[in-house]
Amino acid sequence: MSIFIVLTICSLLILAYIFDISASKTKIPSVILLLLLGWLVRQISNIMFLTIPDLTPILPILGTIGLILIVLEGSLEIEINESKYLYITKSSIIALVPMLIFSLGLAYVFYYFGNVSYKIALTNAIPFGVISSAVAISSAQNLNKANKEFITYESSLSDIFGVLFFNFITLNKEITGQSVGNFILELIVILLVTLIATLGLAFLLNKIKHHVKFIPIVISIIMIYEISKIFHLPALIFILLFGLFLGNINELKKIKYFDKLKPDSLINEVHKFKELTIEIAFLVRALFFLLFGYLIETRELLNTSTILWALAITFSIYVLRYLALKINKVNIQPLIYLAPRGLITILLFLSIPADQELFLANKSLIIQVIILTALFMMVGLMSHKKISENNEIELKS
Repeated sequence: MSIFIVLTICSLLILAYIFDISASKTKIPSVILLLLLGWLVRQISNIMFLTIPDLTPILPILGTIGLILIVLEGSLEIEINESKYLYITKSSIIALVPMLIFSLGLAYVFYYFGNVSYKIALTNAIPFGVISSAVAISSAQNLNKANKEFITYESSLSDIFGVLFFNFITLNKEITGQSVGNFILELIVILLVTLIATLGLAFLLNKIKHHVKFIPIVISIIMIYEISKIFHLPALIFILLFGLFLGNINELKKIKYFDKLKPDSLINEVHKFKELTIEIAFLVRALFFLLFGYLIETRELLNTSTILWALAITFSIYVLRYLALKINKVNIQPLIYLAPRGLITILLFLSIPADQELFLANKSLIIQVIILTALFMMVGLMSHKKISENNEIELKS
């Protein structure tokens, strides 16, 4: 039996790899194929009457590790210099403002139809407002460099803003001046933690001579993230800033203080670390979506009582995105298609406290919105004409 399980898992991961490398040709997001594959495995196991233990508790663990690695992977790819400031500003605005407007608007709808407090309605609305970097970044791999970079900025920041907003709403019984003050204090603390941890980990990355050196760094990052969460600190900020620091060592060489880190030798280690991060992120992301697909019940997927809600939410997501891109004078094509919901949506949904759950925002609705946004992205990218690699995204000041 154990041999069969090992062979099955290996076969599924090989298929996940094939989905990933074939996405540039088929334009089908690998997340759709992974969810479908996981669902098919569930159907086959039912037909064969296989006894498989409840795997639900593993999902949030894989999701958390996946989120850390995906944000780290994305931030390692981001270049920061003076020419990027307008770029960063616009992607930050498009990541934050539509998420806030959408969440506040959907919360009012949930409040009206769900007969709950607005705070509970908002808690349940936020997961639908956040772009999934796990899906968006992997789906943007075949766009030109500028568009890919924009999606990396935007989706990573959307994850961070979404988690910050979600934690702020769920962890405070009332929104008062004191709760805002505590939130600002938490931001200051995480920035101090980030500074100390980043310098320490960068030093270790350069100094460890043992043949195993990158895995301990990755484990340390996950530990710092989890410890920060215990104290309700916005830990994703640490992940983002750490990745930006390592990914922009060339720029930091200009600062005299950083000479002590020997940036010239560190650059080579960062390159190896980035390669490892990309590979582990792929593995965890594939396992997460395979497992989520496996846990999908057919009746949840085909739930007719939520499909109209799912269609309305999906339509609203892309109307708001169109307006955000238009107002900020960013090219609509192909960026409008890349606003999928996915890993972060599931994680936030699973993190809703039991006393703040809402019957309207159920698992069926989450699944349908994730699949509809992924399908819209797939169709959009299929219809979009290929852009030359040398073209730059038009950002009009």
